[in-house]
Amino acid sequence: MQTTTIKIDGMTCMGCVNSVKTVLEKVSGVSQVDVSLEQAHATIQYDAEKIDVGQLKQVVEDAGFDVL
Repeated sequence: MQTTTIKIDGMTCMGCVNSVKTVLEKVSGVSQVDVSLEQAHATIQYDAEKIDVGQLKQVVEDAGFDVL
């Protein structure tokens, strides 16, 4: 398992946090997601053989948020 932290812009409430967490948890290969509104980031544990960081960032952008 790998762990990465993605900086996210555009989250303004806990609804945004839940949206980001939900879309990331649905990705095959993701085992754990922690999203912080205060720190504006998501920490993701994932299987690098199934998905890469670029794809994780794309999932967040597809959900309507900006990845920094």
